[in-house]
Amino acid sequence: MTIDTSRPAATIEEVATAAGVSRSTVSRVVNGSTSVSRAALDAVTRAIADLNYVPNRAARSLASRATMAIALVVPEDTTRFFGDPFFAAVVSGINARLGKSDYVLNLIIASDDPRDKTTAYVRSGAVDGAIVVSHHTSDTFIDRIAAAVPVVYGGRPVRERERDFYVDVDNAAGARDATRYLLSKGYRRVATITGPLTMPAGVDRLEGYREALAEAGLEPVAVADGNFTTDGGAAAMQQILDGGAEFDALFIASDLMARGALAVLGRAGIRVPEDVGIVGFDDSPVATSVNPQLTTMRQPSREQGEEMADILLSLLAGGTPPHVTVLETELVVRASA
Repeated sequence: MTIDTSRPAATIEEVATAAGVSRSTVSRVVNGSTSVSRAALDAVTRAIADLNYVPNRAARSLASRATMAIALVVPEDTTRFFGDPFFAAVVSGINARLGKSDYVLNLIIASDDPRDKTTAYVRSGAVDGAIVVSHHTSDTFIDRIAAAVPVVYGGRPVRERERDFYVDVDNAAGARDATRYLLSKGYRRVATITGPLTMPAGVDRLEGYREALAEAGLEPVAVADGNFTTDGGAAAMQQILDGGAEFDALFIASDLMARGALAVLGRAGIRVPEDVGIVGFDDSPVATSVNPQLTTMRQPSREQGEEMADILLSLLAGGTPPHVTVLETELVVRASA
């Protein structure tokens, strides 16, 4: 991000006037104080966005790289973050790249930010840039972060713009390959458990599954949202069973959800792969910890982290990295199909 010095920057006084509050109230919002009313917070946040106000300390930081810190913003709850091996792999990749630089990584887990503390922290000048991973359509505070510092997204942004930088895996192609593999093994009644459709990865994997079935002249047997979690996968599997759908295979859009589905199928006396074939997605350690071990689509999560860090470091150094980087997936065949 470059700071436009051709026109005067908005001042804190201008923000206060636009929001109809005092200068001290704006200062409290910018610094993440909780002693601000909801109405005042909303008014100041709107004024900051409208005026594209950046606190002086942030402007100095962006100009001098003085903080030498990067924020990793994960809009998920702690249970999801610490329970999903995907995040560990991504963080490992980011940290490996930053370890060769002078930058340090600040982790922000922000599943729900009603007081906009994350935005205030980033805009205060505490970091020079941000990497955002696993965001949803409801995470509108990300837009305000992107207005203040350079941002690289892990996955296609929910509101993609030409100026955005992101590193994604080819989720649609991976789902197509997974479903095509099941069809090549003779399965014809293929159901799916999706990730949340508030996330591009969930949407793209569902799209790839549907496309592969359409190519074969088939229709989806059953579709259920498993929220990319083990419990969600179990609930979705039970929903499909309760719905009475006749299926002989499942494409499950994450290994964690597949683990939950396997437990439900086992309790129902349905054998894998004898009765039902399963292909997951991720090739995380979960894939080899379940019985039977999962046939799955490998996504290069650590490499994704490395690429995101490289792009952000390039932006901070004044470089011109590619806006879009898409990594390929790979089928790993094991016992579940």
